[in-house]
Amino acid sequence: MKTLVVGASLKEERYSNKAINMLREYGHEVVAHGLKEGKVLDVDIFKDWKNYEDVDTVTLYLNPTRQEEFYDDIIKLHPRRVIFNPGTENSVFVSLLSKNDIQSEEACTLVLLRTEQY
Repeated sequence: MKTLVVGASLKEERYSNKAINMLREYGHEVVAHGLKEGKVLDVDIFKDWKNYEDVDTVTLYLNPTRQEEFYDDIIKLHPRRVIFNPGTENSVFVSLLSKNDIQSEEACTLVLLRTEQY
């Protein structure tokens, strides 16, 4: 299962960075999109939106306003689910996802991984 981290950061103290580390620790394939290009472990962070394929889960680390520009891109991926991490909750996007048969979940990726619910 491939996970796309949207809002990925090179800063180790950021939760998106911690999520990449933990997803890899748990053996998940990860692709990442962020404001700055770089690398976290073996995961490249891309600044430009790529043609990501076979994405099962999108985990968001962007506030609702910043998410708007990615609505169409994420919907086109047609992932199984989108995780809204704390601070990213967005009822408008949840509604759009639902209309496109994409599950959404308000949860913390780190907690889901640690509690074996991911």
